[in-house]
Amino acid sequence: MFSHIHPDNYPEQLSKKQQDMAELFKDFNLPEADLYPSTELNYRQRAEFRVWHEGEDLYYIMFDSKTKQKFRVDEFPVASILINKAMKALLLAIKNQKELRYKLFQVDFLSTLSGELLISLLYHKPLEDNWQSEAEKLKQHLSEIAPVDIIGRAKKQKVVVDKDYVMENLNVGDKTFTYQQVENSFTQPNAGVNEQMLLWAQQATKDATGDLIELYCGNGNFSIALAENFDRVLGTEISKTSVRSAQINIKENNISNIDIVRMSSEEFSQAMNGERKFRRLEGFDLTAYNYDTVLVDPPRAGLDKDSEELVSRFNKIIYISCNPETLKDNLATLIKTHNIDKFALFDQFPYTHHVETGVILTKK
Repeated sequence: MFSHIHPDNYPEQLSKKQQDMAELFKDFNLPEADLYPSTELNYRQRAEFRVWHEGEDLYYIMFDSKTKQKFRVDEFPVASILINKAMKALLLAIKNQKELRYKLFQVDFLSTLSGELLISLLYHKPLEDNWQSEAEKLKQHLSEIAPVDIIGRAKKQKVVVDKDYVMENLNVGDKTFTYQQVENSFTQPNAGVNEQMLLWAQQATKDATGDLIELYCGNGNFSIALAENFDRVLGTEISKTSVRSAQINIKENNISNIDIVRMSSEEFSQAMNGERKFRRLEGFDLTAYNYDTVLVDPPRAGLDKDSEELVSRFNKIIYISCNPETLKDNLATLIKTHNIDKFALFDQFPYTHHVETGVILTKK
């Protein structure tokens, strides 16, 4: 399954991505791309595996995305060293423990650069009290590897031993920022490249004026690292879990100039245009913001037409994209009002065709 992972060929593969991006965006007269490579192995801080039961044996499997063929996975070289240690230790610990292994069909791992680990065990059975007592013993056993918490999930059930999040420390320039990352909510999987993305965006807004608006702000990943460059920051996010995390992360990092509102970019656009009033915006005076810079990190579908129109009003646009094709579509509209100042390629996903890019645009 991992035949395509050849660290020796990593520079060559990265070069191919550069060429592909140059070809895709050749009509846009892009500046030379800033390139941010990944470490060659152990870069992923999260991984998910199905569990296969075969007689007395059980092991992890993954499916080939094209052929749907299943492959046994004993180690996962792209995942963090901590995840690889925990993968082996977990199976050994539950192999003869009926309560923990019976009807277990998936295991999710979330690790951090700061050395914390969260393991989610997913079951096709209800979780009884004796499951929790065995999970507590498992937590104690695995704590020899790292500080670990365990979550059991079954239909309409979530049992947490002892918390459902990790705290990550990211170094951006000469500062360290702390982020709560909650199970099942979005976080950047390649923490090392995320640090580089944050630094790139921070440096690109060093001499910014006015306020920053961030659409799709998640747990505050960008807002928190960029807050020092702006008078005020307003982040919007639709996920309740991410909004709660963002609020916690603002406090953790002692930042006083960020506000987060729970709304989609479409709703924010309607509020800005005076088309709708939202109870969630009570106490917020949207007219008081100096709308100079906007940051967007949209899902794979890119920006919808309303969001595209909204961001085109700002002097500076920072666009982080996980899908070059939809970025290309959005840029075709945005270059009517803006010039492209910077372009960056962040290799979040080595050995795959996925490419993360960053673009800075300024008003003509």
